Amino acid sequence: MYRVAFRTKFFASIDELQGEFDDWMHRYNTQRTHQGRWCYGKTPMQTFLDSLQLAKDKLINQAV
Repeated sequence: MYRVAFRTKFFASIDELQGEFDDWMHRYNTQRTHQGRWCYGKTPMQTFLDSLQLAKDKLINQAV
């Protein structure tokens, strides 16, 4: 991502670069479909949220 960004746009500040990166990460995780075998065309965020309860169910409570 940064290679393309640095070739196509000049960033005057680190905050401007961070904003561009945050926007890209949001699009990457919520708008594109994941190509993984078991993702069935869902976005990475949908895949994560759908599997969250399964992960919680498998969590072993550890005494602290």
